Amino acid sequence: MKTELLAPAKDKETAFAAINAGCDALYIGANLFGARQAAGNSIEDIKEIVNYAHKFYVRVHVTINTILTDEELVEAQKLIEKLYNIGVDAIIVQDMGIFKLALEGKLPPIALHASTQCNNRTLEKIQFFDRLGVSRVILARELSIPQIETICKNTSCEIETFIHGALCVCYSGQCYLSHSIGGRSANRGQCAQPCRKKYTLVNEQGKILAKSKHLLSLKDFNCSKHIQRLVDAGVKSFKIEGRLKDKNYVKNVVFSYRKELDKYSQKASSGKIFTDFIPDINKTFNREYTDYFLEKRKFCYNFETPKFKGEKLGKVKFAGKNFIEIDTEEKIRNQDGLCYFKNGELAGFLVNRVDKNQIYPSKVIDIKIGDIIYRNYDREFDDKIKSAKFKRKIKVDFKFSKDVLLAIDEDKNESKIKLLENKSPQNPPKMIENFKNQLKKTGETDFYTGKIEILSDLPFIPISKINEYRRILLDELMKERLKNYKRDVQNNISATNFPLKEIDYHGNVHNQKAKEFYEICHCNVKEFSIESGSNPQNFELMRTKHCLKYAFGMCKSPDKLYLVDDTGKKYPLRFDCKNCEMIILAK
Repeated sequence: MKTELLAPAKDKETAFAAINAGCDALYIGANLFGARQAAGNSIEDIKEIVNYAHKFYVRVHVTINTILTDEELVEAQKLIEKLYNIGVDAIIVQDMGIFKLALEGKLPPIALHASTQCNNRTLEKIQFFDRLGVSRVILARELSIPQIETICKNTSCEIETFIHGALCVCYSGQCYLSHSIGGRSANRGQCAQPCRKKYTLVNEQGKILAKSKHLLSLKDFNCSKHIQRLVDAGVKSFKIEGRLKDKNYVKNVVFSYRKELDKYSQKASSGKIFTDFIPDINKTFNREYTDYFLEKRKFCYNFETPKFKGEKLGKVKFAGKNFIEIDTEEKIRNQDGLCYFKNGELAGFLVNRVDKNQIYPSKVIDIKIGDIIYRNYDREFDDKIKSAKFKRKIKVDFKFSKDVLLAIDEDKNESKIKLLENKSPQNPPKMIENFKNQLKKTGETDFYTGKIEILSDLPFIPISKINEYRRILLDELMKERLKNYKRDVQNNISATNFPLKEIDYHGNVHNQKAKEFYEICHCNVKEFSIESGSNPQNFELMRTKHCLKYAFGMCKSPDKLYLVDDTGKKYPLRFDCKNCEMIILAK
C-alpha cells in the first residue's frame, strides 16, 4: 500500500526543505482564506513550489479552510480557479459554501479535501462526505486507533490523520473562545490561542483548586510509535502539523517520519533522500509529547508552560556568583540554551562558556541549589541541521542497444537518443569503462544513476559527447516525467443526507450558499455562525476531550467548576461524563 507523508510549509523556502527531506505531499496557505492567516503565499510562489514538487511526484495542497462571507466566497471561487490553473493538486476546505459551488459545477475538477475544521469525529460525518464525493476527509485529532480503523473500513474516500505537532484543546472547527474574548475567530484564521494562557480553577464556593496554571494547554502530538497500526488501519495520508514552523523544524520532523513510514509502506512520491543528517524530534520545539487518545485516555496536558523547555539535564548542585554546576552526565557546550522555572515561569539563559563542571551564564541569573535545569537549545544539533545538505534524486537506469541509449526512471518514464558514432574503439573495455563513468556523473541534476546495461558493442564516443548525450537524455526524461504526471480528478459532488436534521451555530454557516448546501442535504439551519453575530444563551465556547476533572482526580465529584482568566472573567464548566468530554460555556 502506498501512503502519503504530508508536510506543512509556511513559505517557499520551507516547502523546498520539506520536499528535499522526503515528504510525499505538502500543504500551504495562499494569500487568502487559510486557517493560519500569518502563513500566506502568493500565486507566483505557489506555482514555483508546484513546479519543483511535481518533478518528484510530490503533491501540493492549498488551504482554503476558513468560513467565508458571501463576498469572500466569490473571491475564493476565483482563487480556486487560479490554483487549479497553476497545477495545485487539492484544496482543503471548511466552508460548506465551497461544496455548494462544486454541486453547482462552478469549480474546476480539483480534488476537494474536507478539513479537520469540518469537525470530522464520527463515522456518520465521514460517511456523509464520502457519499458527497469528496476525495479525502481529514480526521479530528481526538480519535482512537479503533475508531480510525472503523472509519477506514466503512468508507471509500481517502482518510488523512494527524501524526505530529501542536494540539488544539478543542475539537477543530468548534472553538469560539478566541472570538468571544477579542473577536479573533479561529474559524476565520485569526486564533489568539487563549488555550495557552493561564487560568485558575475554582469550585462553586470559590475554593481554588489550581491557581494560575496553563490549564488548557496540551502537550504536542507524537504518534511515531503507532505508525504501523495506522498504516494497517488503512490511513492514506499522515499529516504533520506546523504551518508556522521554520524550515529546520520541518526538515527534522519530516525526515524523521520519512524513515519511520518507510518501514511499513511504500511512499507515494519519487526520489531518494541523500543526507548524512540524523533526525531527532526531541531536539526541536515541543511542549513534551503525547499520543493523545490513540490508545486510551492519558495525561495529555502540560500545565507548567506552553513553551519549549527541552531535555532535562539535572539539578543545580552549586550556585555561585558567576557560575553554576549541574548534576548531569550530559555534555553542555558554549551557546547552549538552558532554562529553569522561577516563580512558576520559565526563565532561561545562554551558556557563555564551560570550564570543566562550571557553567558561566551569559547574564546574571536568580537560581538556587536544587533547581532543575533543562536544555531547550542544543547548539551542536542546531549547527548540524542548519548545515545539513538534503538532496532528493530520482533513480535512472541506462540501457544501450543497437546505437540507441535509453534512460528509464523509477516511475517507468523513458527517454532515448540515437548515437551517431560508428567507429570501433581501439580499446573496447576502456570505452565501456568511460561510458559507464560518464553516465554516473549526474551532478546537480534531479537524477542519480542506478543500473547501466550495455547490450551491444559500443562505438568510440568522445567523453564530451557522452556527457552531451547524458544531458540531453536527462532533460528529455524530466520533460517526460512532468508530461506524465497525473493530478487527482475530483469526482462529481452529489447532494446527500446530512447526519443531522437541523444544525445550530456549530455548523459555522457564514454565507448563503453554505445555508443552501445544508438545506439541499436535508438539514435545517437554525442559526448562522457565531462570527455572523449569532448570540445564543450559554453557548459552548469549546468542547474538549481534555477534562480537568480527570486531570485532578475528580471524576466522581459533584462539584461545579469554573475557569477564571487573568482578568477575573469566570467561565462555567460542564462535564459530559458519558462521552468523557468537558465543555467551557459562555457566561
